[in-house]
Amino acid sequence: MVVSPSTMAAVRASGAVPNAAYLLSAEGIRKEFPGVLALDDVSFRLKRGTVHALMGENGAGKSTLMKILAGIYIPDQGEVRLKGAEIRLKSPLDALENGIAMIHQELNLMPFMTVAENIWIRREPKNRLGFVDHGEMNRKTEELFRRLNITIDPEIQVRDLSVANRQMVEIAKAVSYNSDVLIMDEPTSALTEREVAHLFEIIRDLREQGIGIVYITHKMNELFEIADEFSVFRDGKYIGTHLSTDVTRDDIIRMMVGREITQMFPKEEVPIGDTVLSVKGLTLNGVFSDVSFDVKAGEILGVAGLVGSGRSNVAETLFGVTPASSGTIELFGKKVDISSPATAIRHGMAFLTEDRKDTGCLLILSVLENMQVAVLHDKFVRAGFVQEGAIEETCEDMARKLRVKTPNLDERVENLSGGNQQKVLIGRWLLTNPRILILDEPTRGIDVGAKAEIHRLVTEMARNGVAIIMISSEMPEVLGMSDRIMVMHEGRVTGFLDRAEATQVKVMELAAQ
Repeated sequence: MVVSPSTMAAVRASGAVPNAAYLLSAEGIRKEFPGVLALDDVSFRLKRGTVHALMGENGAGKSTLMKILAGIYIPDQGEVRLKGAEIRLKSPLDALENGIAMIHQELNLMPFMTVAENIWIRREPKNRLGFVDHGEMNRKTEELFRRLNITIDPEIQVRDLSVANRQMVEIAKAVSYNSDVLIMDEPTSALTEREVAHLFEIIRDLREQGIGIVYITHKMNELFEIADEFSVFRDGKYIGTHLSTDVTRDDIIRMMVGREITQMFPKEEVPIGDTVLSVKGLTLNGVFSDVSFDVKAGEILGVAGLVGSGRSNVAETLFGVTPASSGTIELFGKKVDISSPATAIRHGMAFLTEDRKDTGCLLILSVLENMQVAVLHDKFVRAGFVQEGAIEETCEDMARKLRVKTPNLDERVENLSGGNQQKVLIGRWLLTNPRILILDEPTRGIDVGAKAEIHRLVTEMARNGVAIIMISSEMPEVLGMSDRIMVMHEGRVTGFLDRAEATQVKVMELAAQ
């Protein structure tokens, strides 16, 4: 028997299916897109009052399955059961009415509406005249926030919130539906350690209330801290489910990638050459001030700091996105004026931005068009004509090198997983053969296998004499890949650490000054 969303809502309210073995289950799920078999006969089972982590490389099928459970996609085959009763979800609203809410990696809030308006959209309390009762809506939001220990003004506009607070609003919105199932897709990708700790407190409270939580992450330390059990997918297939207490980190990696990852941070000693980039007194009024540092050929300068420290702003200024208010930039011993990204590219600079959706990928264009865009103006143009065959062959080689999972180079980038979109961006800049490479969160949202590949590429570029600036919120990445680490706090450089002396404690001491 298949239960309609409205009937299932009544079942939820009455508790008519009280002792089903699993809160939510999916069996024999198959989903195919043009040229891609995303899910092949996969299964998933979630118990009430548990945190179930979903692990796998980018393109493994994790997000596709979760979008089926959230009503975004309809499976080609298979069944979904909630509390033992089969349900068919045709839209996200169906899923919400059945108590299944999903918090996406790319947040979906309305920036010009208030926090309260975002949470209660389509469910606003009304007064006797039928108008929205903003006072009651704000009161309900405050009550919800007290329950979750969130301190955010319900009347502030979402555009004025930090990424971390927007994440908290998304969580509160999902909880406001009295959801039985909460799906979180990379919820900590932009959070500081303190904010992650707060999020985990909320998750534990929700778990104690009997809510089942599906937690998608690439961060191993989070799995062992917050998850009760985990399931692994690989290449669209279900690999297995285990208690998090029964396995080691290496066990999970082997299940995810089907091979050993022998060296996550393949740092090697390479000859350090002359100074390539010298920055003195760089200032962007109101954002950061008096930033000075040098980077040499073959050197990897890690940049660490908490969210809001100004790391990404410095990178954008170096690349001409937001020209500096004052200070100097020297390349190869000569002072230069970098007033635009085009100028930076002409000087041999490349910049992988932090946000692949907003400032990186051209989502409606193909993989080929995204990869070639930075080199079309010069490298592959002869007598005013683009050498289409040569550039396509070069892009295909780069896609293979980065293991981009795509049916072909004509596939639109918006159809790729987040990690594969990131690989396309990295390929774009590697094609320019840069002398200075700025990487802002290069492995955010990327699986463990792809991280190791990207780290090897970075090491290879350093070996070839490229000067690299690598901004990362992941401490193991900064410590494992950097020759030196520059630490920032509230727009100022608070210190430098050599590789031999750098520890997590020393970095955090400088980052919290």
